[in-house]
Amino acid sequence: MGEILDSLSNAKIVDLAQDIRVIFAAGVLFVLAMFFRWKSVLLLLFASAGAVTILRYMNMKEGAAIDHSIMYLAFGTIAIFVVLIYFMFIRSD
Repeated sequence: MGEILDSLSNAKIVDLAQDIRVIFAAGVLFVLAMFFRWKSVLLLLFASAGAVTILRYMNMKEGAAIDHSIMYLAFGTIAIFVVLIYFMFIRSD
């Protein structure tokens, strides 16, 4: 247990998101949330996956101009929030 806490305290979010154990745990949690219809857990998983995807994409483009990076971040964030608002308020069961 101590090794897990040490690795979590020293890891960066993007590095942690690439760990196979974290991806597997998120996948299991996603399947459980789909099976039990936990909307809030699904929305949290979708929002965090979208945010990590945007962060990874922006880190890959280190040599790009800042305008393009900010534009991608803005459009990605807007897309994530539109989907979240749709699932939370518009779509009904």
